[in-house]
Amino acid sequence: MKKIFENKVALVTGGSFGIGRATAIAFAKQGAKIAVADWKEDKNQETLKQIGKAGSEGIFIRCDVSKSQEVKAMMSKIITKYGKLDFAFNNAGIEGSMASVHECSEENWDKTISVNLKGVWLCMKYEIPQMLKQGKGVIVNTSSVAGLMGFAGLPAYVSSKHAIVGLTKTAALENAKTGIRVNAVCPGVIQTAMIDRITGKDKAAEKQYEGMEPVGRMGKPEEIAEAVTWLCSDAASFITGVALPADGGWMAG
Repeated sequence: MKKIFENKVALVTGGSFGIGRATAIAFAKQGAKIAVADWKEDKNQETLKQIGKAGSEGIFIRCDVSKSQEVKAMMSKIITKYGKLDFAFNNAGIEGSMASVHECSEENWDKTISVNLKGVWLCMKYEIPQMLKQGKGVIVNTSSVAGLMGFAGLPAYVSSKHAIVGLTKTAALENAKTGIRVNAVCPGVIQTAMIDRITGKDKAAEKQYEGMEPVGRMGKPEEIAEAVTWLCSDAASFITGVALPADGGWMAG
């Protein structure tokens, strides 16, 4: 049976770990070749190993998405290697430090906004021209339930994720007639290293986060990967400009 992404090329930023890794593998299982980008390479190259096990191939590109020249170089490497870019999952992001609005440091604010928001903008800045040349393409940006509602103690993170939703809608409208679709995925609490850092792997803290989810558990990276690959597929061909909650029912409350 033909795989739905056969002969396609996908970029996944923040692809070395967590949701990024799971999505890279999901793309690979459906036949896509993967450019895995991250500011820090997994020494064991686990993502690339799993892409190989899934029957596809990939390359790793070291890239700090907050730096224009590195994003530009990343796109150049992808086009040199594969000649095109069909899908882009702009997923790289950080949670920053917890603090109230008036106690948030300028350093934390600048770094979080730079990686989370500027990084997504820079990626699209260089992805969209390539997709315009091709006459088609799909972009999915990682926002969060924190892009749809407020959370005390994370002003920079929440602001960046709200802004990603707005940026996604703007890009979607600008490209509605170009053959390029742009959407965002908004994960709830997902069992990743980011959540481990927030909870400190404290069981009581983990239970508290699980309790916030109507389904009574954290999500799995693979569940977000399924949402992303579906948004990239022809099954979602009439969907653009959407901020899709993948949140165990959180936003229904």
